[in-house]
Amino acid sequence: MENTSQATAGHAVFETVIGFMGIAWSGAGLTRLCLPQRNRDAVERRLLRHAGIAASGAQPQWVTELIASIQAYAAGEDVDFSGVPVDLTGVDDFRLAIYDAARKLAFGETTTYGELAKRAGHAGLARETGAALGANPVPLVIPCHRILAAGGKIGGFSAPGGSTTKEKMLAMEGVRVGPPPPAQVSFGF
Repeated sequence: MENTSQATAGHAVFETVIGFMGIAWSGAGLTRLCLPQRNRDAVERRLLRHAGIAASGAQPQWVTELIASIQAYAAGEDVDFSGVPVDLTGVDDFRLAIYDAARKLAFGETTTYGELAKRAGHAGLARETGAALGANPVPLVIPCHRILAAGGKIGGFSAPGGSTTKEKMLAMEGVRVGPPPPAQVSFGF
């Protein structure tokens, strides 16, 4: 039986202004990204839960640049992660199509699960699209936080902090989700 798991070249845990984050990579690209947690150990444990995560090795230049970009994003900068190499070895064609469509969303741009499914060539599969995004191994780089439920509702989010984290990430990109703010008192003309 062929082993389809990724051979990881290394991993890194680093601090951002919103907490500790972590990444793992192979020779082909990014294999894992852990969104912010309060401490380094929690991120390390989360990364090491996945088979094949190796001890930290030398960081290729693109990894060093990615860490700096993630730190800039966490500090509120508009960062484009679309050029980051991603190693999705073992991911099925449906999820690859969904992830590819999601990667085309720009900073601050949102869509719905149903619309993303349609863009990926799988119209009518909103629920399956949500499940695929819930299994996304590299959130932020594949920006699953930019996909909303129908009617502008926040929808689910499988990262630590759940939909609260999703809402915070969207707010950092200037996107407000939820009911509109209360209307100002109207004049009774």
